[in-house]
Amino acid sequence: MNALPPSRTAPEPVRTGGAQRPGRVPRLGLVLLLSVGPVVLAGLLLRHGAQWPAHPGGARGGGRGGGAAKAPEPWRLLLALAVVVAVARAVGGVFARFLRQPRVVGEMVSGILLGPSVLGAVAPHVHRTLFPAGLLPYIDAFAQIGLALFMFLVGLEFAGESRAARGPREISGVPGFGGSLGGGRAGAMIGLCGTALPYSLGVALACALYGTRAPDGVGFLPFALFLGVAMSVTAFPVLASILMERGMMHTRAGRLAVLAAAGADLLCWLLLAVAVALLRNASLAGVARTLALTTAFCAAMVLIVRPLLRTMLLRPMRWLPDGALLALVLVGVLLSGVATDRIGVHLIFGAFLFGALCPADAPGLRAVQGRIQEFTTSVLLPPFFASVGLKTELGLLGGDSALWLWFAAALAVAVAGKLAGSGLAAALTGVGGRDALRVGVLMNCRGLTELVILGIGLELGVLTPSLFTVLVLVALTATAMTAPLLDLLDRGETARNRTLLSDHR
Repeated sequence: MNALPPSRTAPEPVRTGGAQRPGRVPRLGLVLLLSVGPVVLAGLLLRHGAQWPAHPGGARGGGRGGGAAKAPEPWRLLLALAVVVAVARAVGGVFARFLRQPRVVGEMVSGILLGPSVLGAVAPHVHRTLFPAGLLPYIDAFAQIGLALFMFLVGLEFAGESRAARGPREISGVPGFGGSLGGGRAGAMIGLCGTALPYSLGVALACALYGTRAPDGVGFLPFALFLGVAMSVTAFPVLASILMERGMMHTRAGRLAVLAAAGADLLCWLLLAVAVALLRNASLAGVARTLALTTAFCAAMVLIVRPLLRTMLLRPMRWLPDGALLALVLVGVLLSGVATDRIGVHLIFGAFLFGALCPADAPGLRAVQGRIQEFTTSVLLPPFFASVGLKTELGLLGGDSALWLWFAAALAVAVAGKLAGSGLAAALTGVGGRDALRVGVLMNCRGLTELVILGIGLELGVLTPSLFTVLVLVALTATAMTAPLLDLLDRGETARNRTLLSDHR
């Protein structure tokens, strides 16, 4: 979510061709089949797998066990943070400048470079000095603060795109839906189909993995729900950054991808909340209580907090003297995260909801967003990448060829599900062939958002360290594929245009 200059590409002309009656029912039926069919399949798989007994043993809590460790000296924490921030910035810059990759891909790689897979293998003494065991909980604490603020920023962007989707702008004439289809409606359809298909494929993958790769004490239902979410998520902030870097934000494919990714991410967060509730509660009564409290919290935020925010943020000179806007936002983000964490889901949900409820047209809010974004992306998120990298051990895959086969299977499921689900849905809503492929490629971008989900899975014990490492590699590979695939589509279109031009002459 780096701050970037606005796109210089002019918006593409809007097609408003009339709908053709013969194509109405078939296209609508195909869209419904593409969205509902995978959900039905996933439901059948979940119902069948729920009858399997849980693995023996107690449920594992991820990464927080052990007795009280001696607090490290302050200089060790400061040194570790300085190294983490500097390496993330340097590697991210190298990837952005020389490899034409989003900066976040390099920052993801920087965490692995500082972890046991690279630094720990090449210079183990240096690794132990920089990151002693007692220091890791403090790095995790910085990472949680960064996650809360990052999810607030995602919520702000989601709210902005949702308001834009309700505007009068139309994307294209769409046979089968009468006249032309507004961008919000088309984006919602693409987001739904682009989530349903990879989610069902993820549940099918969970059926194959559960017998041998699921942690002890974890039931099939939370394991399958979690893996389905991991396969179907899209990194909305990274996608928006790629679009701005490439000048695609105002193109038909770019606009649809942003709207679809916003809706898909919201759906994935809701599904993840259900999975977390199942993992943190041993009984159905506990799950029902968690979901009821979550619903009550959301209702209170919408009915009470949002009107208060609107009143205070739209008239800051009266209600927020002496520049208290930044303090209000930070306190609101942190308290919202505390509330959802205590309810039994995760702090990221409260932070996201607080951002989504902030009025986008409030004076000064964009300036506050810029200040928070710069500090979060430069200082607070690198510890998160380091935290993930310190838990990623590529050595676990070296001696197990089966894990590399599972990596290939998971990558195929994740990429094929997104490309097919999103691309076909875009084509059925009237987007041209290459633009439909672009939408599918953009929706396959996972980045930081999937790392957040995988970190929650490891923390709650639904992922083993080896499976966590496999899925981190899937997230990194799928995100790195985005730019080369877009370049390939652009080159193909350029060659086609040149051929048509030469034939015309």
